Amino acid sequence: MKITRISAYKVFLPLREGSYKWSGGKSVTVFDSTIVAVETDAGTTGHGEVCPLGPFYLPAYAAGVRAGLAELGPHLIGADPTQLAKLNRRMDAALLGHPYVKSAVDIACWDILGKASDLPVSTLLGGRYGDDSVLYRAISQESPESMATRVREYRAQGYRRFQLKVGGDPDVDIERIKTVAAVLEPGDRLIADANTGWTMHEALRVARGVRDVDVYLEQPCRSYDECLTIRRHCDHPFVLDENIDSLDPLLRGHADRAMDVVNLKISKFGGLTKTRQARDLCCALGLAMTIEDSWGGDVATAAIAHLAHSTPPEYLFTSTDFNSYVTVSTAEGAPQRNGGRMAASFKPGLGIRPRMDVLGEPVLVIDHKGVRT
Repeated sequence: MKITRISAYKVFLPLREGSYKWSGGKSVTVFDSTIVAVETDAGTTGHGEVCPLGPFYLPAYAAGVRAGLAELGPHLIGADPTQLAKLNRRMDAALLGHPYVKSAVDIACWDILGKASDLPVSTLLGGRYGDDSVLYRAISQESPESMATRVREYRAQGYRRFQLKVGGDPDVDIERIKTVAAVLEPGDRLIADANTGWTMHEALRVARGVRDVDVYLEQPCRSYDECLTIRRHCDHPFVLDENIDSLDPLLRGHADRAMDVVNLKISKFGGLTKTRQARDLCCALGLAMTIEDSWGGDVATAAIAHLAHSTPPEYLFTSTDFNSYVTVSTAEGAPQRNGGRMAASFKPGLGIRPRMDVLGEPVLVIDHKGVRT
């Protein structure tokens, strides 16, 4: 089997709640997502998605996905999409770095492999555990009372894990954490996610201010060393996210005892192939994980669901259902939340079928004739 064409589609995903706010005054109302179709000479087509959370969050941006694909794509025409390790070596040789550019291509090729073998991607990623996997709900940064209200609403829908967006004024963040903690019930989990927004002294003040609260602290500061300093001065369960983008920081963090949980975002690693490597390493090291991505719609959510569903439950801290946050559906058959949990499809590949009336015409096509926009 050989790749004959790669097409990229630009899709806008408006948020149901109107906006999503996090540390440093960052916010977004509409996501710019790229859905990639990889066609083969066997007539099988796979799909993937990548949706950066704005250029101010990680070193990735929406237009960069498509510009990178124009550079990378010609090197992949004629490659076998079912040989995932070999394909990833080819992508890395053709384009150094820029893992988010490669992510949707890699996901699409897993979709192809599943269709070719008549197996769901979760089976190919190691096997399916249980009936479904647990989800968290991200709570956009607002006033303490408004965030507590959101938590009550989502708890009524079945969610039991809540990721509060903090990383602002330490005094307000302490109040946010305490106000939300007061409305939780036994079995709930609370994560205070600063998204790198605090300086060290601010993070230490918050850690001290919520010392009596059952809360996980996530990525308080920008650098790994800053986060490690906070970790060594507090006794809360600790989560690293933005600093975890390859196997090296995972191994370093484990050696330093820098975290109890890590967030694995598929596009930060460059797709399912390398995120699966990180997932399996975490299992071997005894590290719990949140399986997710930067953002996305139906296709990205399907990829997340398959990776999460194939992760041993004792190491899966939580996962996410990004397609429930947005108003546009881009694919039929995408997984849907059910009482704060989500199941991957049993159908071959990702188990989704893109809605071409929503995707429209491709903004980029790459084949043996070259690159066309």
